[in-house]
Amino acid sequence: MKTLNFFGQWVAGSIRIVLTGNKLYYAWVAFLMACTAIGLWAYTNQLSEGLITTSLRDQVSWGFYIGNFTFLVGVAAAAVTLVVPAYLYNWKPIKEIVVYGELLAVAAITMCALFVMVDIGHPERFWHLIPGPGILNVPSSMLAWDVIALNGYLVLNFVITTYLLFRLFQRKEPNKRIFMPLVWLSIPAAIAIHTVTAFLYAGLISRPYWNSAILAPRFIVSAFCSGPAVMLVLMQILQRFSKFKIRKEAMWKISELMAYFMGFNLFLLGAEVFKEYYSDTHHVTHMHYMFTGVEGHDTLVPWMWFAVGCSFAAFFLFLRRKSRQNIVLMNIGCLLIFMGVYIEKSMGMVIPGMTPDTLGEIYEYVPSINELLVALGIVGFGGLMFTFMVKIATPILDGEFYYKEREAKKKD
Repeated sequence: MKTLNFFGQWVAGSIRIVLTGNKLYYAWVAFLMACTAIGLWAYTNQLSEGLITTSLRDQVSWGFYIGNFTFLVGVAAAAVTLVVPAYLYNWKPIKEIVVYGELLAVAAITMCALFVMVDIGHPERFWHLIPGPGILNVPSSMLAWDVIALNGYLVLNFVITTYLLFRLFQRKEPNKRIFMPLVWLSIPAAIAIHTVTAFLYAGLISRPYWNSAILAPRFIVSAFCSGPAVMLVLMQILQRFSKFKIRKEAMWKISELMAYFMGFNLFLLGAEVFKEYYSDTHHVTHMHYMFTGVEGHDTLVPWMWFAVGCSFAAFFLFLRRKSRQNIVLMNIGCLLIFMGVYIEKSMGMVIPGMTPDTLGEIYEYVPSINELLVALGIVGFGGLMFTFMVKIATPILDGEFYYKEREAKKKD
């Protein structure tokens, strides 16, 4: 009975918190809801007319949706950059913000699932992947492994954050025998989700651009750059508009880690470029399409050079201690990392792998307006989800929202 009282008061209080706020909060929620509604309208249009509303064709069957999926998997995996120093090394300045990284992971994985769903021509056939009514082809299918890894990571992060917040709501410390094994499990799970995603690309034999043994390390280190960049900016926004506080030592440590990961990311990218250009086989045409264009087809070229320039600029910015510990320069560096990794890892990963296609045909893919609107809706929904979760978590972490036994007794 007492557990039901705990849960009932938690749910009622959470709903009350989500529905309460100032004018800026209501405006932000209204904006995200509008984005979600626009995306839903665009998706109904896609469902009605088919994938012809997108720019996807036989030559390029993966595009903006899968590119965003790939990037967001990295954002979700980046929560481990906070978990390791916080719990394994008991570094308290970061331990205070780990829960927000976990909440971001939950929102990011949800958006990943939605991007995959809208990329499927017949989403009603998704049940084929559900064990029981359908068949999950494990271990032969890499797609099946990706479904397991992503959903497992989503459940794991949801359980960790829910358990921690519920215990704090009860004014109790989490049971280490339950909590710590879950935290330790989240570390290899974070590595696994991006490794399996990389294997999904690398296992496609007909796409030589993706057939690389270092694709998984590239995915992981780029995730450990872009994910923390997103988190640092979000934490500062939360600090500005809520009672949440982030210590400067935590920001400086995260930015230092980002410098190391970005350096390794650029090294791996350079290794790929060297391998392709030095071997100079006919497969180098995919790299040519990225950086110089092929037969006058150069839509992607300026974007790729811009991405590489952003990554190098961010690396040198974060490499210097004085610049990464300057709040303005740090935010500029976060923006540069986000743009560099997003372009290189989404469109820069997907499109060159399919251009030219297996028959040598070149189709210049550019996302359609409908694709952009659907993506806007998914990002809006993810932002709305993250906003509500943070709105509930912050007062619990601050000790302002907790179980009030007297109120519960009155109700009884």
